[in-house]
Amino acid sequence: MMNIVLHEPEMPANTGNIGRTCMAAGARLHLIAPLGFRLDEKSLKRAGLDYWHDLDVTLYDSYADFLDRNPGITLYMATTKGRRLYTEVAWGPDSWMMFGRESAGIPEEILVRHPDTAIRIPMNPGIRSLNLANSVAIVLYEALRQQDFACMQREGQLHRLHW
Repeated sequence: MMNIVLHEPEMPANTGNIGRTCMAAGARLHLIAPLGFRLDEKSLKRAGLDYWHDLDVTLYDSYADFLDRNPGITLYMATTKGRRLYTEVAWGPDSWMMFGRESAGIPEEILVRHPDTAIRIPMNPGIRSLNLANSVAIVLYEALRQQDFACMQREGQLHRLHW
């Protein structure tokens, strides 16, 4: 199962949207405090629709707490400062992807200790960053594509009409 890690997220609507994406992708969500909102906020649950109560979500007191509780993982860190593209990673079925807070990203004090797992999404020059929820979806679905969307529904159906 894929693992999405949000380091100190600030906006409940983004986190709710990411939670919904995790449900659609069969991924776990890990939240590293401090959070910029309460987990019972309406905007968080509204963005996550009726999926939030079924989401596999774990809350951590700090980055150190996260590392202590998840020893031995390879943690890819999405950042505009990354040297490698997210498409250059050979994603496995139990990959870990961390994304930073909306206003500042992942702290450089963390990034400098992990230059080989800092990844980036290409963007045009002059653009500071993508929306956090969009970034998560881009990277997560590349990892799922590399796994040939294992165990996911691959066909759709029309509700009223027929093909």
